[in-house]
Amino acid sequence: MSNPIFSLKDAALRLNGNAGPVEILRGITLDITAGASIGLVGPSGSGKSSLLMIMGGLEQATGGSVHAMGHDLTAMNEDALARFRRDRMGIVFQSFHLIPTMTALENVATPLELAGHKDAFERAAEALQGVGLGARTGHYPAQLSGGEQQRVALARATAPRPAILLADEPTGNLDSANGDAIMDLLFDLRDRHGSTLVLVTHSDALAARCDRVITLRDGQIA
Repeated sequence: MSNPIFSLKDAALRLNGNAGPVEILRGITLDITAGASIGLVGPSGSGKSSLLMIMGGLEQATGGSVHAMGHDLTAMNEDALARFRRDRMGIVFQSFHLIPTMTALENVATPLELAGHKDAFERAAEALQGVGLGARTGHYPAQLSGGEQQRVALARATAPRPAILLADEPTGNLDSANGDAIMDLLFDLRDRHGSTLVLVTHSDALAARCDRVITLRDGQIA
């Protein structure tokens, strides 16, 4: 595989627990091509979210190597990782992580402003329009339903048009109708921006929509 957007070699994650070190991930070797959609599946505790975290530089691998877009994430400090995520990644979590004192528009625009975009509010408004919230830009998170809050989170993640889109159970807090709508939006936004999508899910139907499914068990690729 030439020039994968992600390349992991023997990546491991060991965390210290109350009873001693815990092996969360062991010997993960994986290449992902640009533009692909990848579903990470497996039972609870298998390491899916932890794998997503080391791919996003939110957790540093304690062994092996993790490269994203040719950059060695294991060699970066926290500031460098934060800049890398800001410039190249969009991340969507199960919990929406919106700032309650900011409107939907401000929640989406603030990361763009921090990244130095002069047209942050224009791009934020366009992103919210793209997820069907053009009429809700002035509303605060508490005034929005769960599905609407996740749409704001999606707009925030995709407004910078990232090369990489990571999603950790993005429909986990939503009912089935809202969950289906959010997933349709996620794949639509991925297609629109040409991003590489890596998605953690418990849903077989959702995983089936991905180009490739990777199953984890006990911290290893099954």
